[in-house]
Amino acid sequence: MKIRNRVQVIGNLGADPIIKEFKNGKKMARFTVASDELNLIKRAGEEKKQFVKVTTWFNVTAWGKNAEIAQERLCKGDEVIINGSLVTTSFTDRSGNIRKISEVMAESILYRNYRFEIERHNNEQSNQRA
Repeated sequence: MKIRNRVQVIGNLGADPIIKEFKNGKKMARFTVASDELNLIKRAGEEKKQFVKVTTWFNVTAWGKNAEIAQERLCKGDEVIINGSLVTTSFTDRSGNIRKISEVMAESILYRNYRFEIERHNNEQSNQRA
């Protein structure tokens, strides 16, 4: 476990996870998380500071069991807490420019999936009636 490179992102999924399954059976999930915060800002020409919502988007990659959780349980809009590490990779684009991409490599995913909870509640109600 890495001790110094730790990241925690709390937010909502921007889209359904994209799942890729490899020939060896291993799964990978990729998704984005939007994290909102309120900043107190004084704008030019205004006397008082106002709260302004700022959204930061994070790219997340999950492997193995976390990818399966993402595939089975997560969908656009779900609240999540992602714990992991920040990974930066570089590549050369078509124009020959070196580009860098940072993403969160998920080590754990906590989620609150209201759709799943409603389905589970409805199933429990159906089972009680039977």
